[in-house]
Amino acid sequence: MRPLLISALVASSALADSTALDTWLKRQPSIQSLDVTFSQERKLPALKEAVRASGRLSFSKPSMVRWQLGEPPQTLAVSDGTTFTVIDTTEKTARKVPVNSPAAARFSMLTGDAFGSPDTFRNAFQIEAHQVSSGIHQYTLKPNDRRMRANVSWVFLDIDPTKNELRAMEIELKDRSRVRTIFNKPRFNVKFPAGFFQPDLQGYDVK
Repeated sequence: MRPLLISALVASSALADSTALDTWLKRQPSIQSLDVTFSQERKLPALKEAVRASGRLSFSKPSMVRWQLGEPPQTLAVSDGTTFTVIDTTEKTARKVPVNSPAAARFSMLTGDAFGSPDTFRNAFQIEAHQVSSGIHQYTLKPNDRRMRANVSWVFLDIDPTKNELRAMEIELKDRSRVRTIFNKPRFNVKFPAGFFQPDLQGYDVK
């Protein structure tokens, strides 16, 4: 696990080796859809123990995204390309936010233009540090966009150069909580059933 102090990381952005990152980014145009399960750990400053959960991320380019936590889903975020609908199935509430809003960034980050190529990536992020642990390349990123930084302060990527896959992503939010997501058994270029990216909001209080 990375130390909390960014200054303690191994390399500065000027010295960071971005080879593994660039190779992974160059693969992204060939991936038109993805379906992957994940385990997630959230650490909050006020809690001694991390909150753990599992979920599933699915997307179909250019703009369809479905992110769910729990099975059956407790929290569900679905994008139709224009609007993200964030659903709390326990409270029976739903909130709609624009797909390009900072509030949607934590759900849509992997599917947006920022990870589309090395060039678009560097428009979106600054590489602040890089280290290698057990063969996994770990990158510390700072968002360039001020609106995103208001919600997501830091982004950490773990890339497996052997498989050319993203092993994990961690974000630090404005409240200094951290959410680490570890991806398992990704399936690429899959077909999803009709209506998969269209949530049923019947009986929900929609805001």
